[in-house]
Amino acid sequence: MDKRPIGVFDSGLGGLSAVKAMLKYLPNEDIIYFGDTGRVPYGTRSEKIIDIYAKEDIAFLENFNCKLIVAACGTVSSVAKNAISQVKEPFVEVVTPASEAAVKATKNNKIGVMGTSATINSNSYLKAIQKINPDIHVSGVSCPMLVSLVENNWIDDDDKIAVEIIKRYIKPLLADDVDTIILGCTHFPHLAPIISRVAGNKINLIDTGYEAVMKAKQILLNYNLANESHHLGNADYYISDKTQNFSQIANTLLGMDISDRAKFVDINKFQLPE
Repeated sequence: MDKRPIGVFDSGLGGLSAVKAMLKYLPNEDIIYFGDTGRVPYGTRSEKIIDIYAKEDIAFLENFNCKLIVAACGTVSSVAKNAISQVKEPFVEVVTPASEAAVKATKNNKIGVMGTSATINSNSYLKAIQKINPDIHVSGVSCPMLVSLVENNWIDDDDKIAVEIIKRYIKPLLADDVDTIILGCTHFPHLAPIISRVAGNKINLIDTGYEAVMKAKQILLNYNLANESHHLGNADYYISDKTQNFSQIANTLLGMDISDRAKFVDINKFQLPE
């Protein structure tokens, strides 16, 4: 039994989709979440900057002696290869498990990917999927505005702006006759009800946060790292900008009040030499 916490990080609020799944499927585990709200979004940055940010995020979490670290960020998972390669702890990114789930879900071998500009330009999902099955056709669409919708809590099912933006983004994927769409940024599952309504109920949606948590659960069991005590785990939330806005939106996304557990951290203190 290992009582050390699991570290989770993202550029902002999106990674809370992974935390929500973790609270449900790994209820005994303690969680340290870092949302880099002061530097969101990552998806429009250069690969060099994303890699630097990822290294700093990981350095912060390593202060808590985490037994496993989850990059609940499609952008980091796609392009921060140098940062990922240097992690000492067991590590979970979102691209591989989501790609595996999509390959299992598709019936017509046509998969769509919605992601940030950095994720789509990296072709990370295309490479991961075709490594599993080279016969699958993969269509990608960059959806930079969806991150802002979530960060500003514009996620209501009837939000006309969100609906119209998603219609525009999803149109080319439907034109390619995909039957499965990977929500390739952990912000996007928070918009899943709208995306599902726009795409139609015959389209499979792959939640990257959920799939990453299932992968984390497998690792914990395989390496005897699970916390097998019967107490409910605790979750602490750290962000690099004002806590009030984060807490208000996080309450909606998680369905619980976390205002007393949200703390500011100066991520600049964890800057590493280049």
